[in-house]
Amino acid sequence: MDYFVTGATGFIGRRLVQRLLARDGKIFVLVRGESAEKLAALRAYWGDEAEQRIVPIQGDLTQPQLGLAADDLATLRGQIGHFFHLAAIYNINASAESQQRANVDGTREALACAEALEAGCFHHISSIAAAGLYPGVFSEDMFEQAEHLGHPYFSTKHEGERLVRQQYPRPWRIYRPAFVVGDSRTGEMDKIDGPYYLFKPIQRLRDALPQWFPVLGLEGGYVNMVPVDYVVQALDHLSHLPDLDGQTFQLVDPAPHRFSEVIRIFCHAAHAPEPVGTINARLFTLLPSFARAMLSELEPARQIGTDILQALGLPAEVFRFINWPTRYDNRRTWGLLAEAGIELPPLDSYAWRLWDYWERHLDPDLFREQRLRDAVAGKVVVITGGSSGIGRATAFRLAQAGARLALVSRDETELQETSAALTAQGGSVAFYVTDLTDMDACGAVIEQILRDHGQIDVLINNAGRSIRRAIEHAYDRLHDYQRTMQLNYFACVKLTLAVLPSMVERDSGQIINISSIGVLSNAPRFSAYVASKAALEAFSRCAGAEFAHTGIDFTIINFPLVRTPMIAPTESYRNAHTLSPEQAAEMVVEALIKRPERVATGLGKLSQLIHAFTPQVGQRIMNAGFREFPESAAALGGKAATTAPSSSPPSAGQMALARLLRGVHW
Repeated sequence: MDYFVTGATGFIGRRLVQRLLARDGKIFVLVRGESAEKLAALRAYWGDEAEQRIVPIQGDLTQPQLGLAADDLATLRGQIGHFFHLAAIYNINASAESQQRANVDGTREALACAEALEAGCFHHISSIAAAGLYPGVFSEDMFEQAEHLGHPYFSTKHEGERLVRQQYPRPWRIYRPAFVVGDSRTGEMDKIDGPYYLFKPIQRLRDALPQWFPVLGLEGGYVNMVPVDYVVQALDHLSHLPDLDGQTFQLVDPAPHRFSEVIRIFCHAAHAPEPVGTINARLFTLLPSFARAMLSELEPARQIGTDILQALGLPAEVFRFINWPTRYDNRRTWGLLAEAGIELPPLDSYAWRLWDYWERHLDPDLFREQRLRDAVAGKVVVITGGSSGIGRATAFRLAQAGARLALVSRDETELQETSAALTAQGGSVAFYVTDLTDMDACGAVIEQILRDHGQIDVLINNAGRSIRRAIEHAYDRLHDYQRTMQLNYFACVKLTLAVLPSMVERDSGQIINISSIGVLSNAPRFSAYVASKAALEAFSRCAGAEFAHTGIDFTIINFPLVRTPMIAPTESYRNAHTLSPEQAAEMVVEALIKRPERVATGLGKLSQLIHAFTPQVGQRIMNAGFREFPESAAALGGKAATTAPSSSPPSAGQMALARLLRGVHW
């Protein structure tokens, strides 16, 4: 008994072929010309027997009778005991046209090929999507009762089944897997689809908030998922049982989890905050249909929705499935599999493997270097304060990715040294000695860079000045506020105003404004510095709103404490938790790749939430730090110290606050 398999190189197909090798007979696999290399690589996966028993057959899913040559049809006629049709598109985001070609037209040609070969039984791998969004329990003997088939994935899966049921004259069996996830033993998966769309938002939740932080989830409907190893075991077993032709088998979880429970399980696997309560997702459907239709016609509303989805890393189609209403009766199939000892592992027993594999192999951020290169290669990037600290570290990261750098600083010696080091490593760099506190010089340097390079694609306003001094020691020091505002705010605004006309003309560009976690936490002793950065943030947000319809993006980066020359005068920072300039540069890389409105650490975002919803609590926390940490000698000047000397060993309170609020300025 021989086998014919379409989709043999796919995620399910290659595993099914591996199991079929344990049985007798040759396995003929349909291979397109461009898939020949993939098949050759799979021979090692399949093992030694593959060379003798797996036979590639040239063809194409879109061609009549799968494009098999007349000689192949004649040779195989009457030899195929089982024809497995797995080739299809399992992707809710694929175009309607591609799904029609693969899931409907491809099934039609596979049936024609199987009939020409006089195959023993046609095994059609369908999907629970063939039932549509049926509001109730959908059993294995139901088909015509399917409802809400408007989505192309539902309609093409349903139509593919119809062809098998109504047009194929020979024996057939249909299998409807639920959402197929990775291997329960290894976590292996080949793409991001279905429940995997939830992983990136969960990861961002984990990175933004401590694990103990209480969050709310969405109740939603039932999410039915099964691991690929279970599906393959079931296919292999059910396809070889006698007297089951003309039947449908639903390979599903008979006791699926609700959407909220799926979120909780994967949050637990990711060590992210777990929902402590839920909101019923049906609340989002209460808006009258006419109001939803009106909103869908408004470009700003559509854009806001798109921005939210992009920020969460979710495709637009995913919300269609949050309130999935269908349950699936598979008692007959469940019994047949139980007799063979084939059991479905519970999701919480292998969710950690799915998460671990995704984070190690599929997380889009793993391809960060290529994405950075795509974002900056060949583009002109201006970095102020580019000769040292964060600016210098950022320059090296961007030079490696192929950016054309224009470094601006007032220190000519450091600029020359940095420029020489970058050039020695193959970087493209020019430097401009400029005093950014001089507004005329700010305008002149932008004009010079535009003359030299023709355009500016990215402006990173990184140069800044920080002053750590309590207000009570600055009663007669208005100039502290004036000089921080001059460099941290006015210089950045002047540079931005100078570069924007050329960006507007090209409808392209990005302004990255470097700010501080102090703006989010309202750091004491930094009233001059935080006020200047807060002003810059306000300007950036206003500008972002004005230019949101263009190709120009404004991004704020709220750095925590970074070990740069700026913090060197403060003795108490020597034992503080800080980022290195290289770690800070990675936050700039994130801003360039994703072009968000803000990049901040989890603690920074939490600080923002605390001050938004419980400002007095935030104020008390900051005041505790203010009283616990000493004033620096530089800030006191000639005045007598009113707190512990800065050279004293850190107290238990200081150490506790430093650990709990890592990176916050005190």
